[in-house]
Amino acid sequence: MALEDGQRVKLAADLRLTGSLTLTGDSPAAEHAVAGSLSLAAGTEGTVERVAEHPREPSQEVREYERLKSLLDDFGPQMPPGSRRQLEEQVGSLEAEWIAHQEHANRVTVRVRLDNGFVLDDVHEDLFTSR
Repeated sequence: MALEDGQRVKLAADLRLTGSLTLTGDSPAAEHAVAGSLSLAAGTEGTVERVAEHPREPSQEVREYERLKSLLDDFGPQMPPGSRRQLEEQVGSLEAEWIAHQEHANRVTVRVRLDNGFVLDDVHEDLFTSR
């Protein structure tokens, strides 16, 4: 599902956040580490404030596929048949990695302001369903 700015959404599952908390502002307590836990129930509603796509870093295999495929496309017709065949086999052996990378090339995160005042930022879009 592709979320958009301004869209109303709700949490798809119960969510538990744990870890250290940072106080903002000039509070004297801001110097002390605070540990805590927060649970949000599935169905908690909010509004999408921002959608961000993050390109995934290609693996070594994907980079090698791109390099070899470029070589094959640019120089394949001029190569001796044996060398071209070997290059085609190398490209073919890396094609599955390339296809998987293309299918999952971007990671989409969102910033959602929940109706209860909490803000979830940089969380995967799959945590939410449209309302």
